[in-house]
Amino acid sequence: MARSRSGTRGKRGPRKPPRREFAGGAAVQTLDPSAVGPVEIPATITVKDLADLLRVNPADVIRELIKSGIFATINQLIDRETATLVAGELGYEVGEAAAPEAVETETEAVAEAAKPSIFDEDASADLQTRAPIVTVMGHVDHGKTSLLDAIRSTAVASGERGGITQHIGASEVTKNGRRIAFLDTPGHEAFTAMRARGARVTDIAIIVVAADDGVMPQTLEAISHARAAKVPIVVALNKIDKPDANPDRVKNELAEANVIIEEYGGDVPMVAVSAKARTGLEDLLEVVLLVADLQELKADPKRPAAGTIVEAELDKGRGPVATVLVQTGTLRIGDAVVVGQTFGKVRALEDARGKRVTKAGPSSAVVVLGISDVPGAGDVLEVVEDERKARAIAEARRAAAAAKESGSGRATLEDLYRQIQAGQAKELRIVLKADVAGSLGAITHALEQIATDEVKINVLHEGAGDITDNDILLASASDAIVVGFSTGITPTAKRAAEAEGVDVRSYDIIYKLTDDIEAALSGMLEPVLVEQVEGRAEVRQIFRVGKSTVIAGCYVTEGRIVRSSGARVWRGGKVVATDRIESLRRFRDDVREVTQNFECGIGLDGFHDIVEGDVIESFTQQQVSRAVGR
Repeated sequence: MARSRSGTRGKRGPRKPPRREFAGGAAVQTLDPSAVGPVEIPATITVKDLADLLRVNPADVIRELIKSGIFATINQLIDRETATLVAGELGYEVGEAAAPEAVETETEAVAEAAKPSIFDEDASADLQTRAPIVTVMGHVDHGKTSLLDAIRSTAVASGERGGITQHIGASEVTKNGRRIAFLDTPGHEAFTAMRARGARVTDIAIIVVAADDGVMPQTLEAISHARAAKVPIVVALNKIDKPDANPDRVKNELAEANVIIEEYGGDVPMVAVSAKARTGLEDLLEVVLLVADLQELKADPKRPAAGTIVEAELDKGRGPVATVLVQTGTLRIGDAVVVGQTFGKVRALEDARGKRVTKAGPSSAVVVLGISDVPGAGDVLEVVEDERKARAIAEARRAAAAAKESGSGRATLEDLYRQIQAGQAKELRIVLKADVAGSLGAITHALEQIATDEVKINVLHEGAGDITDNDILLASASDAIVVGFSTGITPTAKRAAEAEGVDVRSYDIIYKLTDDIEAALSGMLEPVLVEQVEGRAEVRQIFRVGKSTVIAGCYVTEGRIVRSSGARVWRGGKVVATDRIESLRRFRDDVREVTQNFECGIGLDGFHDIVEGDVIESFTQQQVSRAVGR
């Protein structure tokens, strides 16, 4: 026999009040909101932390959020405005934001993955010469890691799969009592990946070229990436001891790539080396130090440290572990740090040899323990006052990054308007790929005909073949567009372009390519104000209304007079005033315009010293976009 629901419910008795407990599981007595003073809510807060702050069950907070149409989890970040509404619905009064000093420094740069300004040095007496940071790049199998292996006298290359670098890291060497920090990367991909995240890591780029193989496609890519980063280049001519080595061929191929070595009257040093025979290494280090001296690299070791993550992983025994290249300041054990969208407190430091240290100065590579989560390569580490501020900055960055995910800040041909300082030239950056090398020359020549002194075209890299991940990476880091001519795009590059928001354009007819580029350049030119004279009217009688108002009785001799347009008063062939037509009447009616051969009354906004015989000229101004060449 079925039981009646109503009967069953009636036998249960009154419902017990819900049990209040924190996320930690401890039951607590719910406070009367009226007995609690104003609560302080930070700029961003998780649902759990808000529940703890209000001493309510997280479910109550989530329920109020759902009422507002927000479906949030217990660990999701919400902004202060939303949290204030929830607190108000639960009966709490909200005061000022907690610890505003913890987030006030992030109001402008909170959405950026890195803040390059933290690396800027003041011209103080504490500035000291620092060691250069060097990146080694080049074509696969040309001996990048073997060269580093020879310099460091270690066995890195022999222990790696296939003799190819599979990870990134940093190391240090000493020459004549001076340190040099080497950033050992898998190539220009990682180098540019870090630059794409806003990191300024490298001072000098060593391009390794095999003397028996010459300049190869990845060599050209490495050169393009180094130039895009605006760092000086040193060419290491490796494998010079091989019987089939041909240095002159390499020099000519470099010249064709617009890398003019010093022997040919350029400014790019070249050093002949052999990683296998360990010859020329001392000369290479001396050249690196000489280039560093010309740059006058300095840093303030007394300021809070700032550096870049070059490698990070989750160690089962030690937790998140990150290799940091300290670029300025001194990093010490106990420092509170914010790293990208995570934070922490430095618990331990290890140098490149695995030895525990207590501090690391400028241009030092150290392993850092104590970060709460694994950061990404290229994230910027910055020392702040305390963990509270580090947490607030990290949370604000996460919230800003989540809000920014839907949009893309990369350049497209439809949106290339750039605000620049006076006197700086604008440029359209392009990564150009074509089916064959011959097409590249024709396209480059056509683009040169479009460029002007005001807007220039900067081809960061050009090459034959499909559009690859490297092309997308370079465009992403340099805010450039990718242009392909009669060539395809690899599936991984297509996904990367969509993820990074890089504009990729494909063409099979050159004039369509140049037409689009020309249209983009025209859009980047500042619009000009063009004045159009609408008409003229002769003043034949003056009417004074009140103490100051003057109405000019006019006869329109040509064109039309338009109300609210600009007005120029001519007298004796000279302009005596420039004003605005405030009122325009035809008999007793207010009108918008009066055409030729009709009479009208004109009242100007500020000029009232009108006399009979004056001519009032009506004109308008409008912004007109300029095309290239005009």
